Amino acid sequence: MSTPKIVLFYAFAPLADPEAIRMWQRDLGEALGLRGRLIISKDGINGTLGGDLPVLKKWARSFRSYAAFKEADIKWSEGTGLDADARSLDFPKLSVKVRDEIVSFGAPGELQVDENGVVGGGIRLSPEALHELVESREDIVFFDGRNALEAEIGRFKDAVVPDTETTRDFVQLLDSGAYDDLKGKPVVTYCTGGIRCEVLSSLMVARGFGEVYQLDGGIVRYGEKYGDDGLWEGSLYVFDKRGSVDFSDHTVVVGECAACGVPTNRTANCPDASCRRQFVVCDACDAIACDEHAAAAA
Repeated sequence: MSTPKIVLFYAFAPLADPEAIRMWQRDLGEALGLRGRLIISKDGINGTLGGDLPVLKKWARSFRSYAAFKEADIKWSEGTGLDADARSLDFPKLSVKVRDEIVSFGAPGELQVDENGVVGGGIRLSPEALHELVESREDIVFFDGRNALEAEIGRFKDAVVPDTETTRDFVQLLDSGAYDDLKGKPVVTYCTGGIRCEVLSSLMVARGFGEVYQLDGGIVRYGEKYGDDGLWEGSLYVFDKRGSVDFSDHTVVVGECAACGVPTNRTANCPDASCRRQFVVCDACDAIACDEHAAAAA
């Protein structure tokens, strides 16, 4: 019986020949009939793939056979389905590319990576350790390392959510001094699977933030441990056809439709081809949200 799955993974490690890794992963993915997106750079690999469970297990065995990726944390979740050729319905195709950064902060010269991963990043916290820290300190600041849209449908309670449309906006905001008031406080960075907050925490440390932590495994691992019975509120935005995932049957809807204000965790691309933005928007208000964007931009 077919079992559609999605894997989310990354590994920071010095790669002498990113192009060779790209060709290996492209050929392997095509041979196995996988779909998804992989980004490779001299600093490592970042990706998400969808396919049938047995096929993804074959991919994972091959992936981990490469020494630099042996300890990569591969996160598994349910896919929405497979087509007649047993290919994932959650991605349109397989895309494997080499880039300057595996996460586009626009600061490739700043990131330092060795065989142990990112150099100079924040202190890693497991979900359990995060709770211990919160219980022992009253001044913890959660700092969202995702784009602002993602945080609209789910975030840690009372988190600081920077006004960012893309990951590249973080460096500018940090350099502007907008969050200098946090430099004397314990700051916990978090993101979907752990990769963005791992880079972000190193950028913050380099800019004088004195006590920086990162949620190891990101929101995904936290949700697996505590579901909706911990510090997380709402749905988790994901970059595939699913749009978002919930951690339980009692997920709180924290998002609001950009047009009419009703509670929703649904996001959608603007239907106007000239508009590249996404909105939190209910089924009935797709076009209205786009009109509001156009009016605001006029």
